[in-house]
Amino acid sequence: MMLLSPRIRAALLAAAATALVAAGAPAPGPLGIGDPLFPHLGNPGYDVVSYDIAFDYSGDNSRPLNAVTKIDALATADLRRINLDHTRGKVGSVLVGGETAQFTVQGEDLVVTPPKPVRKGMPIALVVRHTSDPGGDEDKGGWIRTGDGLVMANQADAAHRVFPCNDHPADKARFTFRITAPKGTTAVANGLAAGKRTTARGTTWTYRTAHPMATELAQVAIGKSTVVRRQGPHGLPIRDVVPTADRAKVEPWLEKTPDHVAWMEDKVGRYPFETYGVLLAGARTGFALETQTLSLFERDLFTTEGVPRWYVESVMVHELAHQWFGNSVSPRTWSDLWLNEGHASWYEALFTEERAGRSLEERMKEAYRSSDGWRASGGPPAAPEPAAPGRQLSLFRPIVYDGSALVLYALRQEIGGSAFDRLERAWVQRYADGNATTEDFTRLASWTAGRDLSGFFRGWLYGAKTPPMPGHADWRSAPPADGDETAPSDGGA
Repeated sequence: MMLLSPRIRAALLAAAATALVAAGAPAPGPLGIGDPLFPHLGNPGYDVVSYDIAFDYSGDNSRPLNAVTKIDALATADLRRINLDHTRGKVGSVLVGGETAQFTVQGEDLVVTPPKPVRKGMPIALVVRHTSDPGGDEDKGGWIRTGDGLVMANQADAAHRVFPCNDHPADKARFTFRITAPKGTTAVANGLAAGKRTTARGTTWTYRTAHPMATELAQVAIGKSTVVRRQGPHGLPIRDVVPTADRAKVEPWLEKTPDHVAWMEDKVGRYPFETYGVLLAGARTGFALETQTLSLFERDLFTTEGVPRWYVESVMVHELAHQWFGNSVSPRTWSDLWLNEGHASWYEALFTEERAGRSLEERMKEAYRSSDGWRASGGPPAAPEPAAPGRQLSLFRPIVYDGSALVLYALRQEIGGSAFDRLERAWVQRYADGNATTEDFTRLASWTAGRDLSGFFRGWLYGAKTPPMPGHADWRSAPPADGDETAPSDGGA
């Protein structure tokens, strides 16, 4: 995710005027896997293998969609109840192994009691018939209403506002989406098209991912859109989804994506997924989002006059970089978020230096100047403070953007550019399609550098004060001016 700068946001707005619980467990209740930042998110006792989700869209984006979510999982413990993260939808029925199961709603958990206990190692097949409601507070994520339909924005904890799931990036799975929409409407989702069937009711579009995906990265977009196709490096299918009326106007931006992919591949290696593309939504979100294989952007970012060209490209590269850092290699806990946003900000900054002449060193020097203040207000990069109650996006503070890119700059200063480049390539190769932690990164960095870097990382990732910058003894950090602690990274704007 990249929050758009206040100045750019102002311009855009102006232009736009299970818990599976062990035998003998207490009464049903919400559970979690113990993430320090989201203690009730995710559920213990099972590992999801795949989701198969069907949505039936009426054409009215204010009405709930009828939906069926099928979940195939593997029990990792003896369980009598299955908790799924779920809210903002009404559940009609639940099947477990083809048999009707009892269920209740507790907080933001759907608690399912199977007809018979599930033993460790057994497969679990759940079918939940439910509604998926796009109404309510969009600031909390989930469905986002656009001018002509819907898109998803599920980061960090909002996928379960759309469909029942194990809503934590530690449990990645493969996805199939089946979206039925009326005539004149286009539906797209993560992955590649796997079928299209038209009846009197409308068209059902099927999409399937070839790689596991975190729930927060799921994307379904429905609207009056045009799908633009082209090829990227090595024949990579690139699919952009844009409002039909804007097709010609946004083409100068869309045609840049193959070059962006080639640039990233030169830095860190082969693109990790089966397809990529840009999704332009007619909605005011305040951010861009790295939904897997199809990054979400505000339409107005690409159509508003006066937005600097380098800035638009920097946002595009930021979300593209996330396909490696955050999507292919996903965080084990939300405290590892710095690995996602720090790397995306790093490559965004490196791209703008190489292509637009905007100094990376000056950007890092400015970040260093603000770093102590960012740490004081939001915690150090690898031990962030929890989000404000009811404002989960407040987790995405400057310390996880340029404050974390600053850690990578310091690391490159410490071990040298050659070792740093080897580390980056090794990181995305070793942990592709999986999860990794801060400890995994620091261990790999030490191995790559050929020496113990634990002391270096202790200060840079967990210290209340920013350590001295290697090679720049004259750099100084000071508390930010009032309001700076909530300003997003904006590529120097």
